Amino acid sequence: MYLALYRKYRPKSFDEVIGQDHIVQTLINQIKLNKISHAYLFTGSRGTGKTSTAKIFARAINCTNPKNGSPCGECEVCKGLEGTNIDVLEIDAASNNGVDEIRDLREKVKYPPVVGTYKVYIIDEVHMLSTSAFNALLKTLEEPPAHTVFVLATTEVHKLPATILSRCIRFDFRLVALEDLSELLKRVLTSEGVTYDEQSINMIARAGEGSVRDTLSIADRCVSFAGGELNGEKVLAVLGISEREVLINIAGKILSKDIGSALVELDKVLSKGKSPLMFSNDLIAYYRDLLLVYTLGIQSRKIVMVKDDIFEAMKAQAVAENYDAMIKAIEVLGSVEQELRYSVQPRIVLETAIVKIISEAALSERVAKLEEAIKNFPS
Repeated sequence: MYLALYRKYRPKSFDEVIGQDHIVQTLINQIKLNKISHAYLFTGSRGTGKTSTAKIFARAINCTNPKNGSPCGECEVCKGLEGTNIDVLEIDAASNNGVDEIRDLREKVKYPPVVGTYKVYIIDEVHMLSTSAFNALLKTLEEPPAHTVFVLATTEVHKLPATILSRCIRFDFRLVALEDLSELLKRVLTSEGVTYDEQSINMIARAGEGSVRDTLSIADRCVSFAGGELNGEKVLAVLGISEREVLINIAGKILSKDIGSALVELDKVLSKGKSPLMFSNDLIAYYRDLLLVYTLGIQSRKIVMVKDDIFEAMKAQAVAENYDAMIKAIEVLGSVEQELRYSVQPRIVLETAIVKIISEAALSERVAKLEEAIKNFPS
């Protein structure tokens, strides 16, 4: 049976958790100093390592011979906690969100662990619990048995009652940096015997948007399509990312404030089956790259991974007179993302957004010229 990359390369020790050094170091210090709290809250975007870190932590606090805070994987306790066991229980709050399930949990926490020192309950998507279930959980968090540790994980921390939040040590998981995702991809693909180029790595890492799980899932799709030899063209084919030439063309029409030509070029793109939402996101990413080229100059070459001729074309667009239009494009396209996602007429939404970008940029230009004229008008 084939094991997906995100499952195969799931971290098994703190050393393998990427992008969360501020959390990992704190947990390691607590383990070394034997200052284990009774309740933790792991919050952050999907795929950033919340559940994986919780599982590592659960094994580490029970390990008899931890190595730099991580479970050794060799002692009897570590072996006993591998796979399914009754000392480390993972509960999906999305499907076990009623008060009866929490009351059942309250009864079970009374019993001591069988293998290790602590009994650990990992409650995933904890924000899905009902109000009555939260109230039932609160009593246990207030007076937990000494051998019990709770790790609550959620992507929507704002939905948790303040009474729950105040009884947990909170850790906020950050989106993983592009560089860290790129390095992870290189290690995974090399281990899998897949060849790649820098462009393909950069594209997949960007598409992952800070999520390790999403990044490896995208890589899985690309590898399956490419047959073991990844390059930029094959990643483009899988992800449907707009080619830079197309983006340069339509962005140029927008920056030159040519509404008619911009809409004609947009129609060409969308007529080929491109999603308006995806193309809008591609345009936002492109304008962001233009801003990097404008502000950083040649230093942006390390961040904007494109061919030399494409970079030169971007430099021609990333000039001072286009600065306000680039900012306006990002603002307007970003503001219609939800509408594009749910509208029954996303093409019209995107066309209207482009007209708005050009119209507002043209108005700003005319106002600036008028102000300059008034400033120079003889008194």
